[in-house]
Amino acid sequence: MANSMRPWCRQLQAVSLMMYVLFHTMDVHARPANMSALKEKNPTSKDENEILPPDHLNGVKMELDGHLNKDFHQEVFLGKEIEEFEEDSEPRRNRKKLIDIFSKVDFNKDRSVSAKEMQRWIMEKTEEHFQEAVRENKLSFHAVDPDGDGHVTWDEYRIKFLASKGFNEKEVAEKIKNNEDLKVDEETQEVLESLKDRWFQADNPPADQLLNEQEFLSFLHPEHSRGMLKYMVKEIVRDLDQDGDKELTLSEFISLPMGTVENQQAQDIDDDWVRERKKEFEEVIDANHNGIVTMEELEEYMDPMNEYNALNEAKQMIAVADENQNRNLELEEILKYSEYFTGSKLMDYARNVHEEF
Repeated sequence: MANSMRPWCRQLQAVSLMMYVLFHTMDVHARPANMSALKEKNPTSKDENEILPPDHLNGVKMELDGHLNKDFHQEVFLGKEIEEFEEDSEPRRNRKKLIDIFSKVDFNKDRSVSAKEMQRWIMEKTEEHFQEAVRENKLSFHAVDPDGDGHVTWDEYRIKFLASKGFNEKEVAEKIKNNEDLKVDEETQEVLESLKDRWFQADNPPADQLLNEQEFLSFLHPEHSRGMLKYMVKEIVRDLDQDGDKELTLSEFISLPMGTVENQQAQDIDDDWVRERKKEFEEVIDANHNGIVTMEELEEYMDPMNEYNALNEAKQMIAVADENQNRNLELEEILKYSEYFTGSKLMDYARNVHEEF
């Protein structure tokens, strides 16, 4: 990645890649050794870290750190049912679930799924993810609004954020009240500065430096706000853009994260990384195919409620499994390519399906 990338973003990308290659063995919530005196001995549970804006946004094609969302197709095909496929690996039961989903996607009941039907389904599943984010946001908002006045100040949020990272909440609150230096470690300070910038971006006019529940939703889930979507794109471009022209070339987009390739297995995975990103850049993001991705093109690509993108996605998904080349999907084809749509291998169960459908 670019040498100008912020340190905490480089760390996030390094962690994401390590997870991707299955070499990730350290706790992503671990902190550096130079802890301040405010740090408690026993860190809080990971569940409390939900007040930190997530890097992964369900139903959005790119992570906030610039990585492609490798689960995107499954998220927009399965919606909230994705967890059922992850938790239940029994092939026969998964096949029945997939048959049921197919019958719902097949809106006109002709036993064939068209691009328009798939587009409609993708939009519905994306809306499901939106509604789930709204429900989660309500819980997170109440957790950081201790006085229940319906507004959260930056100080209220950063107290809860630092507490979720293992700092002593009462001591942090007292130091903030007295305008004392928190003396947090460098990495935490960098994250706080980035969050503060994002916080004020989410503060809709008239800016009052307070976030209500809707503004807090934009803070945690920028895909819900057009203005925050622009900000998210700006952040991604800043992290990937090596020459500072606020546009992305193919070479900038496919650059590997910081680190070196140490063995052939890692080299093969790096090759997959480059190949996947090159295809996405050339075939999807670069709308006018001029070899340059502008902020406007990236914004259209990132917008989960863009109907044109949903139709293109539907066509791509159909093309993966359309063996008879009729530009539609039959049940047998979806079952045969079930791993692409659901993450479950059901090829052995793709025969004799008519009796159940």
